[in-house]
Parts: sequence; C-alpha cells; structure tokens
Amino acid sequence: MRMPAQPELPTQDTPGSAATGTPAPETSVDATASGTVGAAGTGRPARQWGLDALRVVAVCGVVAIHVVGLVLGHDDLRHTLTWWTAAAIDLGVTWVVPVFVMISGALTLAPRAHAAGPAAFYRKRFVRIIPALVAWHLVYLVGVRVLWRGEELSLNLLARNLMDARVFTALYFLWLIAGLYLVAPVLAAFLKDGGRRRAMILAGVALAFTMVTFVASGAAAMIGAPRPIHLGALTMWWPYVGYFVAGWALHRVVLGRRGLVVAGVLAVLLMAEAVWQWGVRPEHPWLQALLPVGYLGTTVAVAAVCVFLLAVGVGARVTPPPRVGRILVRLSDASFGVFLMHLLVLEVLRQTVPGVAEARSLVLMVGAYLVIVLVSFAASLGAARVPYLRTIV
Repeated sequence: MRMPAQPELPTQDTPGSAATGTPAPETSVDATASGTVGAAGTGRPARQWGLDALRVVAVCGVVAIHVVGLVLGHDDLRHTLTWWTAAAIDLGVTWVVPVFVMISGALTLAPRAHAAGPAAFYRKRFVRIIPALVAWHLVYLVGVRVLWRGEELSLNLLARNLMDARVFTALYFLWLIAGLYLVAPVLAAFLKDGGRRRAMILAGVALAFTMVTFVASGAAAMIGAPRPIHLGALTMWWPYVGYFVAGWALHRVVLGRRGLVVAGVLAVLLMAEAVWQWGVRPEHPWLQALLPVGYLGTTVAVAAVCVFLLAVGVGARVTPPPRVGRILVRLSDASFGVFLMHLLVLEVLRQTVPGVAEARSLVLMVGAYLVIVLVSFAASLGAARVPYLRTIV
C-alpha cells in the first residue's frame, strides 16, 4: 500500500476486528470493528452489516495491494496488459486504509465508548493494541528479518526503523490506530453535544487541511524547494483524524437509491483516474504532486467516502439470513488477524516459490493472492480460539 511519509507516496498497508455476533462487548481494536449488535430492550444500535462486509472486502484489498502490487515494481512491464491489470487491482482498492480508519471512528467516537471516562477507555483499547504491537513487531523484526532473511540490524538502524514505523510493511497501521486512540476522548468530548453537523464540519476541515498540506509539500518539491512531510511512529496518526471523524459523522447516513448509484459511479471513476494517473506518472510528475494518488490524496479521500456510504446504505437495506450473518461476523472479526498475518504467509511463498519472489507473472501472483487470503483467514479464525493468541489477533 502507498504510505504517506513523503509527498510522493510509496507503499503502505492495513487492519480489522469487530463486535461479536450477538449482544457482546465491543472489541478493542476498533480499527477493525464495525457496527454493534442490537437486541430488543438493550438500547444498543442495530448491527451495521454493511460495515462488516466492507471490512472483509477491505482486508482482501489490502492483501491484493501487497501481493499483486508487486508486479508494478518492474518498470520493463510498464504499459503492458500485465502491468495495467495489476495497476487496476492495486490502485483500484487504494481506499482500503481510509475506510478502515473510518470504520474505527464510527465505533471509537461513539458516546457510550467514553461513558466511563478516559481512563476506562484507554485501559480497554490499549490492553489489546499494545500486546499486538509488541508481539507482531517481534515476529517480523526477529522472526522474518533477522532469522529468516538473515539481516544484520545495527542499533542505529533498529532505532530509526522503530521511530519511522518502518519495521515491516504494514505495522505502521498499529501506530496509526494507537495515536488515534490517544486523541479519541478529546474528539469524542468535542463531538458529543454538537450533533452530526459538528462532526461533518470537523471531518471536512481536518481532511481539507491534510489534503492541502500534502499538495503544498508536493508543489514545493516541483519548484525545487522540497519540504517533505515526515510521518513516524509518533506522528503517523494526525493526517487520518479527518477520516476518523468522518466515520462517526457518516456511519448513520443512508443514501437513497439514486445517491447510492451516484456514489458507486463516482468511486469507480475516481479509481479509474488513479489507475490512469499512476500509468502516466513518469511523463506527468506534476500531476502526482498536485493530485497525489495515495491514502492522503483528494481522489482517494472522495472515493473512500463514497465506498463507505455505499456500505452503510446497502447494509441498511439488506439483512443477511442468520447463518450468513454469523459467518460474516466471524470473517469480520478475523480481519485484524488477516491483516497481521498475511505478510508472513507472503514471505513464506516468496522464499519457497521463485515465481512469487520475481512477481512478473500476473496469473501466478493472483494464485498466490488466493492462497494467502485463504490461509490467513484460516489462521486468524484458528488463533481466535487459542487463549493467548487471541489477545494479539
């Protein structure tokens, strides 16, 4: 995935977990939780099935970016059918990380999540996110980079990797969510009595500020006065505040049928533009500077909002049969584990299957993608049944 550490976004990644299928406590890692489950007389809002489905689709999109997106690293394939198809798959789901943050905001900023005060809120959230952050950094740093790849990491390099949130591809997301958790009580207190209007205004202002900031940085680089924006472990969260608040502002906005069609068409057109722009990027660098294709770019931001509204709107109209609903909830709950594990499965395939390491065959990479999705979901569902493992997946 494209990571917004600089005005020109390289590659980034993502997360998920939810509430359980019948009335139950909220899950802690809301970056991956969607709606809650309602029951007669409980006072809880009805579960938003659309957000559960969206989380499952989004985590599959994350895997696609990390697997199929590897094909785009071969410049000699540029503009071939293989390259364009890989670009359509990769860039076509660039909205996934913003959407995960929006889903998190929809739950984390709910007044009932803060009813017991900031201390209780922090205790509930960080008792889950901190063990996951520590455990998976050790898995990828020690297990993959040192023992599997044989990398020699100096203390200086290790410190820089940790501070820059670059220990491994997707782990930056855990720092991002931890940062948003820290400011969530302040945001929730501000939004509590302001209604949807206040939330929408704050989301709009925060998103606009972020977009302008990154465009200004890109424009400065184009005129020979580079002003790169550095995002590290402690600052990764701030550009995503707008998405975080937007999730709360929009999670009960149900568009009419015409609105859903408009949102769907607009999302497709914007992602098609992103694919085209990525293809002509070398010839038009100014376009990437002024309209960056990445999680913090205007094109992706609008597309993410459209996709989120689509999920909310469709979910409000469709109630799955009980058995399908239970399966959907389990898959939704497993999405956080899939996010954390899929790169481990990919690493095994890259080390054992030469074609996957080369990433030149689209057919082979799509096959690898399917294997990784299936294995990751199976592993996440299994780990959720193991007492100690389930605290970090």
